[in-house]
Amino acid sequence: MSVEVMEEEWLYSEEQVRALLEWVRGQGGVERSVYPFVCLVAEQALRPGEARGLRVSDVDVPVHGWGKLTVGSSRTAREVPLKPRLVELLREWISEAGLREKDLLFPGRGGHSLSASHYQRVWERAQEAVLPRDERYSWRLGEPISILRETCLVNWLQAGVSCIAVAELAGVTPSWLAMRYPYCFRVGEAVIDWDQLAELMALPESPKS
Repeated sequence: MSVEVMEEEWLYSEEQVRALLEWVRGQGGVERSVYPFVCLVAEQALRPGEARGLRVSDVDVPVHGWGKLTVGSSRTAREVPLKPRLVELLREWISEAGLREKDLLFPGRGGHSLSASHYQRVWERAQEAVLPRDERYSWRLGEPISILRETCLVNWLQAGVSCIAVAELAGVTPSWLAMRYPYCFRVGEAVIDWDQLAELMALPESPKS
């Protein structure tokens, strides 16, 4: 299986992600569902297509504490925990928009699925407004919104979250993560955990000293 490496220099810093989300939130002239949609992609590492397909019935947003969302079809569904901050955001959004259980969580005009071309235009404007536009960084403008998912996955891995857990949350395999983000698995001079590597890459049993 060939997987293209996502170079670390393409990813956004936490400050840039925060500024991009703030910019989107401040745009009163766009469809209101764009901001919570972008937040879910950025903070829960959802694929944009997955987020567009969510319905209100797919999310559990209790009054207090963590919630969860169910992503995918019944055959390939996975559960993703929701941070309390996102639970509050989604609960307020559902109430404000008057959404019912069977409604799309992020409807576009006329209650139809949020238009990819529409949220991409908003996203491109956010990039132009927030990201550095000097010669060194101008090439990053125009990246698709999925770069937020990529950034979130790398942040989880670099924060020490198990690659097994990250793979389950993202709906990918651990080996895909290792090939996509190899810099997250460098060990330098540290002692290699052969058991973890064996599980990750489906290698033979750990070598014995």
